[in-house]
Amino acid sequence: MMQALDSLAMGSLTFSYNLTLDGCVDHQEGIADDETHAFFTHLMDAAGAMLWGRVTYEMLESYWPAVARGDKEAPSAMREWAVKLEAKPKYVVSSTRTDFPWTNSHPIAGDLRAGVQKLKDATAAGVLLGSGKLATELDRLDLIDEYRLLVHPRIAGHSPTLYQGGLPGTRQLELLSAEPLRNGVVAMHYRRAR
Repeated sequence: MMQALDSLAMGSLTFSYNLTLDGCVDHQEGIADDETHAFFTHLMDAAGAMLWGRVTYEMLESYWPAVARGDKEAPSAMREWAVKLEAKPKYVVSSTRTDFPWTNSHPIAGDLRAGVQKLKDATAAGVLLGSGKLATELDRLDLIDEYRLLVHPRIAGHSPTLYQGGLPGTRQLELLSAEPLRNGVVAMHYRRAR
């Protein structure tokens, strides 16, 4: 199916997200099918840990544990994702929440740069980041190493958009692969040019 999904770079932070051609990251605008779920399941399998902001964590926490337990009906690709996500270490950046009861969930508190760098250093298989607003903050801190974006064949015409909070400068990226999926989505893999 996907090339270059074997593993994330050692000790790296990889940002993976869905977006439309016009940069919209509204989770209701993407194509959520077996193929896109399989893509993210492969990425998660390769990662040593997941990293989210509180809002993303709470959105995921409200649905996926019930799918993993079998309390909610879901297609097999979604159930596979949910079961694997249940077991995966999950780290959450939050200044307002301290209790994270979802299985294998851990807070990152205090200094953001130090906390995320410590997680990267401790996670040989790499960390998979899945929060847009947090990605903006971590990119401002030069902590993101790779980008695995699914570009959906849609023009949403509205926000939120990726990096709408802005960055201090343009990020130069090196294209590692671009692979079209059967559903029209293109899986893009970039590495930060340093």
